[in-house]
Parts: sequence; C-alpha cells; structure tokens
Amino acid sequence: MKPRAGSVGGGGLPVLCILLLLAAPAGAQDPKQKSNYLRNIELCSGLDHAPADARIGACTELIDAGQDMTPAGLAIAYNNRGNAYAAKQDYDRAIGDFDRSIELNPTYAKPFNNRGVVYLRKHEYDRATDAFDQAIRLNPNYGEAFANRAGAYLKKNDYARAVQDYDQAIRLEPKLDGVWNGRCWSRAILGALQEALQDCNKALQAGEANAATYDSRGLIYLKTGDFGAAIDDYSAALRIDPKLASALYGRGLAKLKRGDKAGGNVDIAAAKAIQGSVGDDFTRYGVQ
Repeated sequence: MKPRAGSVGGGGLPVLCILLLLAAPAGAQDPKQKSNYLRNIELCSGLDHAPADARIGACTELIDAGQDMTPAGLAIAYNNRGNAYAAKQDYDRAIGDFDRSIELNPTYAKPFNNRGVVYLRKHEYDRATDAFDQAIRLNPNYGEAFANRAGAYLKKNDYARAVQDYDQAIRLEPKLDGVWNGRCWSRAILGALQEALQDCNKALQAGEANAATYDSRGLIYLKTGDFGAAIDDYSAALRIDPKLASALYGRGLAKLKRGDKAGGNVDIAAAKAIQGSVGDDFTRYGVQ
C-alpha cells in the first residue's frame, strides 16, 4: 500500500481576500501595470491551475515589489511560491520560502503544514511531524494537517497515532482525499478488521477506487481468511498499478493459502524484484 504522501495546501485565502492584504504598488496607477499586478496575484495564488513556473514567476514579481505589500500578504506570496517549488520537487527552495513565510507571519498555519509535507517527501519524518504539530497548534481545526501528520506516522510505523489523526481529519473534513483509505490501512495493520473494512468500503463509495484502497482491502481479506476476495482486490489494485509490490506479494500469499503454489510463487518473486523488503513489511503487518 502507498500511504498518503501528504498534500501541500495553497495560500489558504481566496484571491479577493489576498487583495485586501496587498497595497497597490505606487507605480500601478497605470491601467496596464495594475492589470499585470492583479494577474500576478491570480497566478501566484494558483488560479486556473497555472503551471508551476508561471506561479513562481508571478510570486517572485510580487515578492520583489515587497515594499508595496503588507507582511501578511508577503507571507502568502512566499508560501505560494514554496508550493510551486514543491510541485517541481525543488524541495530546498520550497523549504526556504516556507521558512521566510513563517518569519513574516508566525501565526500563519499553512506554511507550517506545507513545510511538513516537503519534509515528508524528503523522508525526514521527525521534522515532518514537528511541522504538522506546529500547524495544528495554530489551527486545531486544520483537517489537512491532521491527515498529513497521519501519513507521517504511517511512515514511522506508528499506526495507532495515525488512526488518531485520521479520526480528527475525518471529523473535520470527511471528504478529504485519502483519509478513509488511510484509516482503513492503519486499522487493518492494527487488527481492527471490521472497522477497517467499513473504512475501505466508505473510501470506495466516495470514489477512491484507486490501487491503494483495493490494496488495503486486500490486506483485510487476507487477514480474515477470505482469500478469494483478497485475490480479487489485489488484482484490481494491480490493474491500476501493475508495479505495486504490496499487492503482488499479498496476492501471492493468498494464492499460496488457496493451494496455488506456482501462481503464488510467481507473484511473490515479482513483488520482491520490485521491493526486496516487502516480505518484512507483511511480517510487521501480522501476515506470513
């Protein structure tokens, strides 16, 4: 299963609200200059799903005109440029911008969350959870930060704390991408199989018919001994992601337990070729 990798949040404010935080540049009385200025705000805010390079360029222009912006507005511009750098996997520049955003507005929760996501992607899990802690302290109703911190706890194999954070994320934002499957996966590993099954079914009903959700439910069926259903779900996951090692390995185990030694060994060998440690993962999940 591929745990939730973390979702970088946007500026957190609509464009019209951001305008209230920005002072019109002294030289923007000319209609053309004013139009360019407003367009930079829109692009920097990610309006119309602008490409990362366009967002970076627009945010940079706003930052370079920093004397014409309030500190809160400038913090948003740095945060948004950090998001754009993160989208390009330029993580060091992203962290630098999130750091600057926080310096300008230490009560702004978004850059703490977004910095945590970048640390999560860099596999620096302790730094990630620290950043999410700070975001949640600033905004206890920040569902996305709870979900992202749950993803970090998954990476640290702390499944009980992941479930607690998914509980909060679901309470606050039940439609947030990946939260039902994330809790399903965590509960499945912990052995709360009926609750996990309910979560996975909820995820599928909500439109999360992705490889990770089928992979999670496959683990539940593997643990409950419903090997035919496990094979079906692992096969569904592999139709979406043919290189998903956990689904290959799980399907191989299910086949072996049904007496299909040849088919099971083929799947397990294929899984180990992709991820050599996958067998150790399943041992940790309580399945051998």
